[in-house]
Amino acid sequence: MKSAVRMLLAVVAGMALAFALVVAVELFSAVVHPFPAGVDPNLPGSIPEHVRRYPQWILGVVVPMWGATAAAATWVASRIGGRLAGAVVALLLAAALVFNLAMLPYVTWFKVVMPSAFFVACLLGVRYGRRAS
Repeated sequence: MKSAVRMLLAVVAGMALAFALVVAVELFSAVVHPFPAGVDPNLPGSIPEHVRRYPQWILGVVVPMWGATAAAATWVASRIGGRLAGAVVALLLAAALVFNLAMLPYVTWFKVVMPSAFFVACLLGVRYGRRAS
């Protein structure tokens, strides 16, 4: 029972860290590529159109930022709850990434590079977050 609670807390901690870091990345994006004046981001279709107009350099900067987010979140979960907790966080974040890439019109190179960077980041996070036995 104790290990199950520890694993649950590890997953919650990893996901909380991921949430905070994703918010930070989105704030960076909002600063360097804000919505044009007069465009309401709550209107249907405004987010995809905004993503379609992202400058390439922003996407290039976001890849390592999101990779670092995945690595940090899986590292924390693995450190607290072991490899299984890190793997659960990696799977939850992978589902979010797939949904994001499928729903928004990113350029093709980003749709290829981002999952690759994500996979490597999660492997590193789980591998190096592992608690010593």
